[in-house]
Amino acid sequence: MVLSENQGIMFMNVQTAEPIIAPSSTDHPLYEQIVEACRTVHDPEIPVNIYDLGLIYRIAIDGEGNIEIDMTLTAPGCPVAGEMPGWVADAVEPLPGVKTVNVELVWDPPWGMEMLSDEARLELGFI
Repeated sequence: MVLSENQGIMFMNVQTAEPIIAPSSTDHPLYEQIVEACRTVHDPEIPVNIYDLGLIYRIAIDGEGNIEIDMTLTAPGCPVAGEMPGWVADAVEPLPGVKTVNVELVWDPPWGMEMLSDEARLELGFI
């Protein structure tokens, strides 16, 4: 089973049983604020925020307030591929305590419908 971290399950490499994606800094005080900032960014083709779509794979926060976000897109040919990481950075940078934000696009594992949160499934009429 492959589900996104925001559903509480990590992506695992079937051959090595190692996580494909490093864990997020969920215990950091800024984590929930960053998640909420990510929820303000919407995929222009799907009326759901990118966090609940499962596009945010990792949020790493160091002790100085430097943020690293790994995200993907619903498809590599997404028309806003060049813009969406900037939208995420622009949403997170103004938060108090954030020093820098680096958003990287990653393609492994590829995004799939199973990565949708329950909120996204409900909003899209899947449940």
